[in-house]
This record gives sequence, C-alpha cells and structure tokens, in this order.
Amino acid sequence: MQRADLKRYAWLSIAAAVATILLKGIAWWLTGSVGLLSDALESFVNLAGALMALAMLSLAATPADDRHAYGHGKAEYFSSAFEGFLILLAAVSIAWTAIDRFLHPQALEALGVGLAVSAVASLINLLAARELLKAGRAANSITLEADAKHLMTDVWTSAGVIAGVGLVWLGGWLWLDPLIALLVAVNIVWTGCQLLRRSASGLMDEALPPEQLAAIEAVLANYRKQGLDFHALRTRQAGQQAFISLHVLVPGEWSVQLGHDMVEVIEADIRAAVPFSHLTTHLEPIEDPLSLVDASLERHDEVEP
Repeated sequence: MQRADLKRYAWLSIAAAVATILLKGIAWWLTGSVGLLSDALESFVNLAGALMALAMLSLAATPADDRHAYGHGKAEYFSSAFEGFLILLAAVSIAWTAIDRFLHPQALEALGVGLAVSAVASLINLLAARELLKAGRAANSITLEADAKHLMTDVWTSAGVIAGVGLVWLGGWLWLDPLIALLVAVNIVWTGCQLLRRSASGLMDEALPPEQLAAIEAVLANYRKQGLDFHALRTRQAGQQAFISLHVLVPGEWSVQLGHDMVEVIEADIRAAVPFSHLTTHLEPIEDPLSLVDASLERHDEVEP
C-alpha cells in the first residue's frame, strides 16, 4: 500500500470523529452527564488527531529530495506525538470538570435516549478503528496505528461511561457520574503517554523491535551455515520505512560479481522477512583482519548469533 493511499483512511477518521462529536454532544446535552461530556471531549481530540494525521501522511508521501535524501517518513512521528499531547490535554479538562461535578452534584435527565445515542457513536468509532488498524498494520504506518488505537481506547472508554451512567440511572448514585469521568481521564493519560513514548523512540532512531531483529538474524544464520559472516548490524525505523545496514563478509577469492550476486540474494531475503525495509550493505573479505577494524560499529541492540 502506497503512502498516498493512506490519506483516505485519515479522511475516514475525520468523518468518524465529526459524527461522534455530534452524537456524543447530543447525548451530553440531553442528559447533563459529565461522564458523557468527558466522552464527547475525547472525540474532539480524535478530530484534531485525525486532521494532524492527514497533514503528516501528506508530508510523509512527499518523495525524497536533495535536502531529504531519506524521504519524509519521520513526519508520522510528529502526528502521533501531537495526538498524545492532545490526549493529555483532554484528560486535564475532563478531570477538572469531574472534580467540579463532585463538589456540585447535578441530577441527570433523559438518560435512556442519551445512552442510546452514545452507543451509536461508539459503534461508529469501533468500525472506523478496525479499518484504520488493518490499514496501519498492512502499511506499517505508525500514524494510522496510533489513530486506530486511540479510537479503540475511545470505544472502551465509551463502554465504561455507558455502563457507569446506566448504573446512575438505575441506582440514582450521582457521585458515580464524576467518578466515571475521572477514570476516563486516567485511562486516556495512559494512552497519551504511550503515544508520546513511541513517537520519541522513532525520532531518536531506536532500533527495530526485537521480533524484527530476530527475523533478520534468522536470515543471517542461514547464510552463516554456508560460510559467510556478518557484523555491524544497525537498524532504525522512520515512519513506514525500516532502515537496515550491515557488513557482509565473504571468501576473499570470490569475484566482485559473485559477491554482489550473493548480497542481492541476502538483501531480498531480509526484505521478505522485514517488509518496507531499505538495506545498505558493505562487502568485505572474511579472511582479512582489516574487515574487523570497524568493529566499533557494533551495537548492543543486535541479536547475537
């Protein structure tokens, strides 16, 4: 899936956010529930995040140029970081409103209709989240994955709010309404912190996840059995693209053509194991001690053979 194709999923997220804002806003207006208000406020975060995602996916789809030879893939991390920040901001707003409601309890109205409207909004988020997560994983897009996970958090949050406000409706426990809102705030703080952490990892060129490093090592282990060796394995993620560099050690008597052909096969196998990867390889004779002079390039995040 091309980056340009991902933008339609951002539009899907925007449409879902607008629809849920309207529906949850109506639910809050009908009931006066601060729990439902907190749910509606989180949908504004969804909308802001979706708009940012659209902008960053558009930038990430821009081809590489003279000043950005590796492309613009890291723009996706700004989107997920921005969404994480907005989530934390929403949490503060929700908590403030909930504390005020604790101090000034208020009777709730039309809860049956309000809860039904909120349930419809949650169903919209669930369907949109499933599509975004499927597309994000297929395209290795942190932006779509972050948006999908945020929507799924919203779905679970809404389920808790609906259940809690339903108990208020049945039991008349007004204190439960602001308590639900505070729990929502705590829940989305966790989501926001996770998004910020992942974004920071990408911007700091953190190595690929352990499962992908293991997949690379499995490929290299197969060629070690054939008498080859490898070192200076380094990896990083830039949005959709994984960057992998390593040194390939082959018998010194091989011709340049034979070494080149073998490297092409190795690179193809690694690309099959780690989709969306860009490889840089350096060919060296295995018998020459000078091949190990650059041992300082070794990294602790490598998977040992």
